[in-house]
Amino acid sequence: MPMRMRVSLFFFFFFFIFLFFPSLVKPDLSTERAALLTLRSAVAGRTLFWNATSPTPCNWFGVYCDANTTHILQIRLPAVALSGQLPHGVFSALPHLRTLSLRFNALSGPLPSDLAACSSLRNLYLQHNLLSGELPASLSRLTGLVRLNLASNNFSGPVPVGFRNLTQLRTLLLQDNRLSGELPELDRGDLAQFNVSSNMLNGPVPEKLRSFSKDSFLGNTLCGKPLEPCPGDAGSGNGVEGNGTEKKKNKLSGGAIAGIVIGSVVLLLLVVFALILLCRSKNGEKTRSVDDVAANVKHDENVGNGNGYLAAAPAVVAVNGGARSEGVAGGGGAKKLVFFGNPGKVFELEDLLRASAEVLGKGTFGTSYKTALEIGPVVAVKRLRDVTISEKEFKEKIELVGAMDHANLVPLRAYYYSRDEKLLVLDYLPMGSLSALLHGNKGAGRTPLNWEIRSGIALGAAHGIEYLHSQGPNNSHGNIKSSNILLTKSYDARVSDFCLAHLVGPSSTPNRVAGYRAPEVTDLRKVSQKADVYSFGVLLLELLTGKAPTHTLLNEEGVDLPRWVQSVVKEEWSSEVFDLELLRDQNVEEEMVQLLQLAVDCAAPYPDNRPSMSEVRQQIEELRRSSLKEGQDQIQQHDLINDIGDISSR
Repeated sequence: MPMRMRVSLFFFFFFFIFLFFPSLVKPDLSTERAALLTLRSAVAGRTLFWNATSPTPCNWFGVYCDANTTHILQIRLPAVALSGQLPHGVFSALPHLRTLSLRFNALSGPLPSDLAACSSLRNLYLQHNLLSGELPASLSRLTGLVRLNLASNNFSGPVPVGFRNLTQLRTLLLQDNRLSGELPELDRGDLAQFNVSSNMLNGPVPEKLRSFSKDSFLGNTLCGKPLEPCPGDAGSGNGVEGNGTEKKKNKLSGGAIAGIVIGSVVLLLLVVFALILLCRSKNGEKTRSVDDVAANVKHDENVGNGNGYLAAAPAVVAVNGGARSEGVAGGGGAKKLVFFGNPGKVFELEDLLRASAEVLGKGTFGTSYKTALEIGPVVAVKRLRDVTISEKEFKEKIELVGAMDHANLVPLRAYYYSRDEKLLVLDYLPMGSLSALLHGNKGAGRTPLNWEIRSGIALGAAHGIEYLHSQGPNNSHGNIKSSNILLTKSYDARVSDFCLAHLVGPSSTPNRVAGYRAPEVTDLRKVSQKADVYSFGVLLLELLTGKAPTHTLLNEEGVDLPRWVQSVVKEEWSSEVFDLELLRDQNVEEEMVQLLQLAVDCAAPYPDNRPSMSEVRQQIEELRRSSLKEGQDQIQQHDLINDIGDISSR
């Protein structure tokens, strides 16, 4: 065969392959770019202002390429008002895609079958859309999937049996759909998050999924552990007996019944006897108290007549008794509130007890109340618990707290100490805490917390903590968390509950600070400044992600917020960690990433690797200046364009 003919046949062969078997031809970036443009034309949202004339899609919003800009690795377009149906033929041109995030949009219709062509796909986030139809069985070919979230859609039909092939899954979330039929037996493997609640599934829970909580299965007609036993199951309590022997075993003998009756009678007699002794003891104490305070009848009448505080916070009734007993012991009348600074006209303990009150919350060191005085301000009163130090030591330490004076601290106005009660009086901030603002109302009336508000809160809190650290090398806050960051009406941060750790005993230590506590801290009374920095780093992560650090399930069971963020950043899908309210502001993405890196540095496992609070505050200030300058430049540019338009129209 002549050489020319062989060359012609060679080229014809490859043309034939390219024409009739395009899936065998490896797509290049131009092919992937064309696929994205097809996607945009089908589901265009308000932020898909991609530059179609650009030869590379790697600088388009939400598109992330590899280091050599040769392939698209991630498409992240959450909450950008996408609508319409996902077109067929797009995903087969994206074989290197590792992450697809189209969550919180209005996409409808079925999933395209060629999604299974994304053989490198590890993360698929399509939750909170309007997608419908059956789950394609072809998804089971994506054996590299680590996270699959299809929650809050309109998917129907069965859960594909082929999902048992997805052995790498750590997250499978299918709740709030219309799935039906029985759950297939899935390989638990590394699966840490699983939820099929609020569907139309029936039948028994598969054996390997029974270790998940019942919340993962509610809203179906499923049965078996962890739910109610299935009909006919042994021990189900439905009256079905296996045989006569088993029925006999379930009956109590006459001797056992008699023992139970006798034991109950004895227990009842003991309870009655204990109540009689208790009543006699109370009456004796009351008589002695009345006799002891005969000289202070007027004072006791004033305290006893208060009905607001005592009714709203009955636990504080002990203050009444404490004031009386201490007054007698001191020989000079009941103790009074001790005020700091030069407060001018002050109120008395009686005013505090007469005032109406409501519980604000229970914290690490005690319960806080909002107290509205009849004449005077509204204040916050913290009732300390587990105070184990002497009055002299308490006074010395609390006076150091009262001397703290900074614009970003909640000042301590007064304190009260008795044998039974220790109270702190502070300013009341009606806006509440950062925790309530972040994790409270999620409805239509919620005020969006944009970058400017959140970064401003972070900077204010950093100023306050930096001031505390500047008061001495051993001076630390000891309990930094979002519920201890209070806010003014202009969203200025005020740090509260500082320097109280050394007042209480070890019993206040446990899980109330879970999620914020540095790894090296074993005793809340001994928290270093570097441990404060760790807690502040977690606080920054909470601001950026919108997730509560005490959440038991982030992406893996038992993984805390810093480790979860680090795992996400390591996989190079940083934008997935940010709260949706922050993602709407695209102009500060770089500053957000820088603050995220600062937060990760603060939450380093080893104290020596963490920056100081002064360094943290300086970096946040620089980020704030950068974002504010960029915003001003955009406003000036916008004004300039308007001026040019006005001139041209004249």
